[in-house]
Amino acid sequence: MSNQAHSKSVLITGCSTGIGRATALRLAQAGWKVYATARGVEKLAELEKAGCRTLALDVMDEASMVEAVRQVEKEEGAVGVLINNAGYSQSGALETVDIDGMRRQFETNVFGLLRLTQLVLPGMRRQGWGKVVNIGSMGGKLTFPGGGAYHATKYAVEALSDALRFEVRGFGVDVVLIEPGLIRTEFSQAAVGSMSTSLQKADGPYAGFNSAVARSTQDAYVKGPLAKLGGEADDVAQVIQRAIEARRPRARYTVTASAKVLLMQRAMMSDGVWDAFLRTQFPQPGVKN
Repeated sequence: MSNQAHSKSVLITGCSTGIGRATALRLAQAGWKVYATARGVEKLAELEKAGCRTLALDVMDEASMVEAVRQVEKEEGAVGVLINNAGYSQSGALETVDIDGMRRQFETNVFGLLRLTQLVLPGMRRQGWGKVVNIGSMGGKLTFPGGGAYHATKYAVEALSDALRFEVRGFGVDVVLIEPGLIRTEFSQAAVGSMSTSLQKADGPYAGFNSAVARSTQDAYVKGPLAKLGGEADDVAQVIQRAIEARRPRARYTVTASAKVLLMQRAMMSDGVWDAFLRTQFPQPGVKN
């Protein structure tokens, strides 16, 4: 890290588990001034012991976001690096997805990400330096059946990142998109848990499909070929560190072999061939086997 006068403090969302927690620990150990956040600061005791400053931040709460940014700017002058990590997955056939739940998913994965970015950008522009790191997914470039709600949010993050990168570069601000593949965290359990309402409709037309998606989602992280090509949360944290320490970071960083293989596979397939491939992995609703 250089000794320039501008703030290089790091604000990270969603630090209670997974990628956010691993990133906060890694960056703190590397000498960055890390502000680790979560909805409940009681979940961040380990990070506080590791040298992180902990703050309450809920990306669905405007006042919470404003206060967190105000605290960092009061102490540091500006947020130097924003890592938009908070997010979750809601799975199930789209006809069965609870629409209010889908709104909450967009509030968390998309609108909260954008609003927090809006709040930190004035400080970054004032100091003429900053980095916005958005945690996307390989799921922002390809879509699996039963994951339409989650994929829609990650496609949105791709578009926001591309537009923002152009708009703020002239102010000295870099925008980086991280695209992980399968990462072994609590993420898959949360995704499967979100299907409970759909699975309760045992006699519905998508019952068998939703059950198969839940099994497939869970199995993908623990067994089978894709699990072997997956990674750990710290694999993503390492890439994030490399990106924010690069003088000229790339626009995108793909993480794990699973992401590289699947994205390459998808790019080589027409839509029809991709659909045919998916039929070998998932039961198709309405089709009797």
